[in-house]
Amino acid sequence: MLVKFSGHRYPSLAEPDISLLHPQAMNARIKTLAATPLTTPIANPILDAASLRRSALTVIATEARAIELLKARIDENFLRACQLMFECPGRVVVSGMGKSGHIARKIAATLASTGTPAFFVHPGEASHGDLGMITHKDVVLALSNSGETDELLTILPVIKRQGVPLIVMTGNANSSLATMDDVHLDVSVPAEACPLGLAPTASTTAALVMGDALAIALLEARGFTDEDFARSHPAGHLGRRLLLHISDIMHTGEKIPCIGADASLSAALMEMTRKGLGMTAIVDTEQRLLGVFTDGDLRRAVDNKKIDLRTTPVTTLMTQHPKTITGDKLAIEAAGLMEAHKIHALLVVDTENRVIGALNIHDLLRARVV
Repeated sequence: MLVKFSGHRYPSLAEPDISLLHPQAMNARIKTLAATPLTTPIANPILDAASLRRSALTVIATEARAIELLKARIDENFLRACQLMFECPGRVVVSGMGKSGHIARKIAATLASTGTPAFFVHPGEASHGDLGMITHKDVVLALSNSGETDELLTILPVIKRQGVPLIVMTGNANSSLATMDDVHLDVSVPAEACPLGLAPTASTTAALVMGDALAIALLEARGFTDEDFARSHPAGHLGRRLLLHISDIMHTGEKIPCIGADASLSAALMEMTRKGLGMTAIVDTEQRLLGVFTDGDLRRAVDNKKIDLRTTPVTTLMTQHPKTITGDKLAIEAAGLMEAHKIHALLVVDTENRVIGALNIHDLLRARVV
């Protein structure tokens, strides 16, 4: 019998040595065992390193061969499938059962995120009401390696009667499903990577790659851009970089550090402390920007013994014509401006140079732009 502590195994003590009736002694002995390093790792005699590597390499070679064979099948059927999906006024409805269903979900998700509206329908649920999700404006893409999936064979005749174009992706061109389609995409494979020939492995990889080929061909045909991609991924890193604007994250109103041209250095310090952005704008009576006073300017003023912080006007030490940005610019542009000029904050101005906002590097970090 073995006792396991923190991922290590230790021989257990015989029952007379540790009695459940003496918990203090038991706990002390457990602590001793836990502190004792295991000197001899226990190897699993079933696992053989050479066999594991050989098995893995065989799988990769088998699936790579299945993908290689797809090149010859980018033919008129593939082009016709692309045309149906490209010209579809509705959505591409992808369906499949079992492992093919998992691949179908992935293909639907890839299509949807790359410019081709698509969604997945479970064939079992479709025969119990979800067929109502499919309209005559849609195109159906059905996946089945055997081409004999009962759940698909049940719903596809109904779909065909609606006049919905049907693209079938199977490994058997003579199957029942293949006889019902408008377009057949051949994803047959010489062999599965599974040595039993049972678990879908190479066949699901081939179907997935063919689905990716459709999605990317359509992406390029549509002229789909990284900005289009970002719009469907607003929470992702790319989405934040391409969709988040300065106006979305800048401080506005009373949160803008701002003082008049007649303010002293001590007033500037108080404003910077209250607003916490490491700077303050100096503006005229119409809120037009005159300059900026930063933490760096303050440190230089403190080091200068000739400057009286209480009485010196802030305009004598402010930076005139500071770097600014407009609210309609992307937040990532503010990050680039800060990096290029080695600054940590920016004032946001309108077309007439009025201060309408402010932000610093911490705002960009919180928004996960950088």
